[in-house]
Amino acid sequence: MELYEVMRTTPATRTYTDDPVDDATIHRMLEHARFAPSGGNRQGAHVVVLRDQGTRERLAALYGTAGRRYAAQVAAGESPWNTVHPPGPTPEEIAATELPPGQTDALLKAPVVLVFFVDLAVVASMDADLDRIGVISGASIYPMVWNTLLAARNEGLGGTITTMAAAEEPAVKELFGVPDSFALAAVVPIGRPVKVLTKLRRQPVEEFVTLETYAGPPLST
Repeated sequence: MELYEVMRTTPATRTYTDDPVDDATIHRMLEHARFAPSGGNRQGAHVVVLRDQGTRERLAALYGTAGRRYAAQVAAGESPWNTVHPPGPTPEEIAATELPPGQTDALLKAPVVLVFFVDLAVVASMDADLDRIGVISGASIYPMVWNTLLAARNEGLGGTITTMAAAEEPAVKELFGVPDSFALAAVVPIGRPVKVLTKLRRQPVEEFVTLETYAGPPLST
């Protein structure tokens, strides 16, 4: 596929057929995805290829912590899990919130799940001393995650980046036997889409790109 077409037609795929995805296909995808950049070329990624259903169910059970708060904040009209404003719903209200139906379906039903970790002992985090949530470490892992989804698109497959399990990262690391220095970056179900979406809705460039300053004029053709 032509590169720009792939970039414009790679959706978040959450429903899959029963078609298997073999190890050779996953290897081929990651063989290309591994050329994504990382800070200092330190390559701190580790990927677990997950097929075991029992492990998936244990991982899915860990989605509840993040999922309940997400649903409670959405119901309250808030941007869920934003790091600027604390949640309006109380801990008791969050705990009583029912999980949205099907929240873990992709994790449980995809032919294969890729779990991405990044070694914080080797990647650079230039924002480590700032008084906010760190984001810079992601530059050394998310390009590879996205390359993997582009590779899936090229293989006629699809997937989606899920991060609900991160709220229970210590338990996730224990589940997979991950060393202390690693952080969970993403859980990515992969499979053949039931339906291929090719018309994606995104805001136009003029709405989020400005010239010279944040309040500058929009970039336009």
